[in-house]
Amino acid sequence: MSTATAKNQSSGPVLDWAAGHGPVTGALSATTGAFAIATTGAALSMPPGWALTVGATGALGHTVAGLRVRNAGRTLAFKAASWLVGAGWTTWAMTTGPLSWAALGSLTALGVGMGAGARSVALYEEAREDEAIAAEQRAIAAELSAERRAIAAEWVERIQRICHIAVRVVGVEKWETGAGYSLDFEPQGGITYDRIAQHSVALSADAKLPHGCTATAGPGIHQGRTILDVTTLNVLADECPYPSDYGPLSVLTGLPWGVRTNGETVPVYLREQCALVVGPTGSGKTNMIHTILAGFARAEDVLTWVIDLNAGSAGLPWVLPALNGDLTREDGKPVRPGIDWLAGTHEEALAMLDAALAIGLHRKKAYQDLLSKANTDNLPISPRIPQILLVIDEGAEILVSTDRQIKELAKKILEVIRMLRAMGIRTVLTALGATGSVLGNLMIRREGKVRVALTGGETEGMDLGKMFPGRRGLRVDQAPYQGAGFMGTPESPAALFKAWRILPNQIREITAATSDRHPRLDDVSAKAAGAAYARRWDAERTAWMRDLTPDADSGIEPSARTGAGLNLSALRAESNAASQEDEILRRFRAEIDAQFATTADPNGVGQGDEAERPAGLNLSALREEQDSPAQQAALAALLAAGPEGTGASAIARALEDTFGTTRQTVVGWLKTWAENGIAVRVGEGTKARYVHRSQAPDA
Repeated sequence: MSTATAKNQSSGPVLDWAAGHGPVTGALSATTGAFAIATTGAALSMPPGWALTVGATGALGHTVAGLRVRNAGRTLAFKAASWLVGAGWTTWAMTTGPLSWAALGSLTALGVGMGAGARSVALYEEAREDEAIAAEQRAIAAELSAERRAIAAEWVERIQRICHIAVRVVGVEKWETGAGYSLDFEPQGGITYDRIAQHSVALSADAKLPHGCTATAGPGIHQGRTILDVTTLNVLADECPYPSDYGPLSVLTGLPWGVRTNGETVPVYLREQCALVVGPTGSGKTNMIHTILAGFARAEDVLTWVIDLNAGSAGLPWVLPALNGDLTREDGKPVRPGIDWLAGTHEEALAMLDAALAIGLHRKKAYQDLLSKANTDNLPISPRIPQILLVIDEGAEILVSTDRQIKELAKKILEVIRMLRAMGIRTVLTALGATGSVLGNLMIRREGKVRVALTGGETEGMDLGKMFPGRRGLRVDQAPYQGAGFMGTPESPAALFKAWRILPNQIREITAATSDRHPRLDDVSAKAAGAAYARRWDAERTAWMRDLTPDADSGIEPSARTGAGLNLSALRAESNAASQEDEILRRFRAEIDAQFATTADPNGVGQGDEAERPAGLNLSALREEQDSPAQQAALAALLAAGPEGTGASAIARALEDTFGTTRQTVVGWLKTWAENGIAVRVGEGTKARYVHRSQAPDA
């Protein structure tokens, strides 16, 4: 751009020739135009009638245009009069001369009148337009108000009839998603929301809501108010894909885990809370774990550690693509795993828990100055000092296991939960069901205030009353779909929700998209964790992730597994499933035989008639006494108890994980065995116990 052009653009007023005329510019344009026509016409002796013809045509054209846009009558009259008066002055000036003081003065007065009139009609048209919009809004509001009043009246009558409670509706809000609405009302007589919540099923049925829709009462703005959420569209049945936005998150501002039936996202706050996620097989629990890990991966101040003793399956999709180099970034840098540490073996899990405890205890000492400056007793979490979140798949079962090795893990997990809240280390435990054994631990109930129950329509082992105490009206059959269930947090009472469906390709995308977002463990914590943390991705430590070698005791050569021909893997799977209980029972017998120096199975392989049989108890005879593997295991446990004997509860706990045997079933067996002489009952009442006949005092 030249200097002259720049000077021309920066000097003088800027005129927009495309802009419309206002009252001043319009009047000025009209009067100068009339003066120019009158002067030219007088100089050329033009017929004066031409000006009247043009004025009449302009008045007619503006009247037709004004009618089409529905201008007011005064606006139409003003525009037509302006054209006619202007044309009249031009005709008179052409006849008498436009340069006289009378002509110039009258033209000036005419221009001032046009400007004032134009401003007046413009304001009037704006007022008419505003009034029309307001009238339309009032009509819409009146229509909505009528609909809301009808909804309010309907529910006031329904609550009075079913709950025998009088209420006064304060407001009705329809959800933006169109899936339902909420009523805000005041129960009369000091009645709280929980009295209405216990009638949720009856209210839903009376309102004839579709399956999967509920009327759920919750607390309002204060204790005297209640919010009733009414779902009218079943959003739980359809799959809800994980959002494509992988933007940054923070543990301090909440991590999204799914959506409510009204379409609102459910955030969880895990800075100080632990979480418990339960769900039977087929309910979508594994998918829920991946959704949780996705939120942790997107957080800028979270490091995720995962313990999964089931071959690390929960964390492998977040680790292997990065370790194998299958993912690439735009800048060419290597992609970091989506989680910071994965333990799939007992030894690695112990190392991880020891590192977590060491980090937490060292943080308490090393960050005293920081805590003092921040005037807080909770460590300020940030990308520089990240939160550590341990996701332990089936961790609730670990806490109640009777296995000696697993008990060691359980002890350390409870220490992490109990001691390290202030230092920014929290846990997310999963379980297969909401049972008394899982929720019987006080530490889980007290610290795990973020709770999720994926039902999948399964009723066995899903005690929602224990999972969400104090929350009435929750039923498993309200969420019979995969990925659907109930979620409760300290900020949001337990209610229906839908977990997002996350696909394997999204896991890979999130891993790559968040690679540079993962924080590094602060130096203080890394020093405390030591070599166990620093070398967590060493080849020998991660070899189990890539170990695809067949089992040595399978009896099948690798070439036979991969060779051409008929694939009998399905038959092997059925055979393995059928023999699983026998294998568990065999190992149980072997352990008891070793402990009590009993003899080997006389029917075992390689034991002929001449085989040497050591002295002792022969537990193989249990197979002759009982046909059921569960009964054989129970009888073996009774024999292992020795002369002291045992009770039904202890035997049921020993068999629960393997066979799912209940205490009531064991009680029936013990009574039958006592009648048949297999067992002897000792003591009465609560002190009663059973002893195997071979261990009885008078045996």
